[in-house]
Amino acid sequence: MNKKTNTDDVIKVVVTGGAGFIGSNVTDALVEAGFDVHVIDDLSNGRKEQVNSKATLHQVDIRHLKQIQPVMDGARYVFHLAALPRVQYSIEHPDETHAVNATGTLNVLLAAKNAGVKRVVYSASSSAYGDQTKMPLVETMEAHPKSPYGLQKYEGELQCRLWSDVYELETVSLRYFNVYGPRQSAEGSYPLVIAKFLDQVKKNQPMTITGDGMQTRDFTHVRDVVRANLLAMESEKVGHGEVINIGTGDNHTINRIAELIGGEVDYVPARFEPKNTLADNSKAFKLLSWKPEMTIEDGIAELKKMMRIG
Repeated sequence: MNKKTNTDDVIKVVVTGGAGFIGSNVTDALVEAGFDVHVIDDLSNGRKEQVNSKATLHQVDIRHLKQIQPVMDGARYVFHLAALPRVQYSIEHPDETHAVNATGTLNVLLAAKNAGVKRVVYSASSSAYGDQTKMPLVETMEAHPKSPYGLQKYEGELQCRLWSDVYELETVSLRYFNVYGPRQSAEGSYPLVIAKFLDQVKKNQPMTITGDGMQTRDFTHVRDVVRANLLAMESEKVGHGEVINIGTGDNHTINRIAELIGGEVDYVPARFEPKNTLADNSKAFKLLSWKPEMTIEDGIAELKKMMRIG
């Protein structure tokens, strides 16, 4: 991994959302690889203590171009992870989430172009697929987002491709599938399911399962996602707005997740969400030489050990 410029200066990279769950893990990997890492985060969802001490934190908001432009200056790569996630939250707050997820992405692309950035790696979402009649989900399928969040993340993909075509800014979009792992959040009204279950068990509470628990998800460990980001930064096979699934190619019911964690369960009414997700990850292997390494069994066992559960 080349960390030096021709003048032997350390390469500057920017991570938006670098104080969040996935972003902080990406930041750690970049710092370890020897890059000069600058984090953009307004700390509305991220936490300052999660930012690597060797990275530079800029507490600014991607909704404001003038705030993020100076941070981009001199950067070679940008990892755009800042977002207001959660499907249900976007349904209740479509205007706020659009301002961050869509307009914020436009600002990141504009600032990157102005700064002469080489490549932007965009964190997209499998929620762009919505409900599909066939599995696994392949990038060539027509997008059918079922929520403002899914639509906004899909719009970000289209923006990235357009900016590669029109402005010659290299971009690549990684569609994540249900990321979990260290630093996942159990806070807020709509936490990630594995984080929520672990937190409930830790508090001696039953795990709350929506619907019958037979809905399936392709759970992808954050370390596999981090690896995909670094490979996307360097691959010579991408940079023209490609969309690539980052998922294990294996899915599990929510009931199975509860079984792996262990404990009592409590079923609550179903909510508005896709029934199944399952990634076809052959494109990721072809273009990035990426394939998942962490199984759901090992990933949950590691988290239980970290939280001293069981």
